[in-house]
Amino acid sequence: MSLKIGSNAPDFTLKNSEGLDWNYYDLTQGKKTVVYFYPKDFTPGCTTEACSFRDKYGHFAELNIPVIGISRDSVALHKKFKEHYNLPFELLSDPDGWVADKYEALIPIVKITKRVSYLINENKEVIGSYTNFFNAEQHIKTMLKATKS
Repeated sequence: MSLKIGSNAPDFTLKNSEGLDWNYYDLTQGKKTVVYFYPKDFTPGCTTEACSFRDKYGHFAELNIPVIGISRDSVALHKKFKEHYNLPFELLSDPDGWVADKYEALIPIVKITKRVSYLINENKEVIGSYTNFFNAEQHIKTMLKATKS
């Protein structure tokens, strides 16, 4: 399960890869936004997904659409991951998984973050989503397609 199309995207504040507070509603005001949840930095699928968003980042930047990646990894690990792969977008640390839970991106019993991507409009309404734990590359394709519709 994930948030349904038409659902309101919950607000949150998490630490970014520099350890600074990053508030979703404040920093994306008036913009469509891609928010994607993923399980773990430096794993094959998550690296593929992050690098796919990096490689297509110009498309989102042209449309003034921020990309935000969220996992339960620490701020320090996010910083290393972001620097190692030259990621031009924010990575946010959700160590307790409470934001992933709000976005229906947390596997309940084992508390592992699912691979879920959302396109959220200027009114904080979900207008596109994709959930697939194993097909990391399809997330970028689905989000690119959603920005064109």
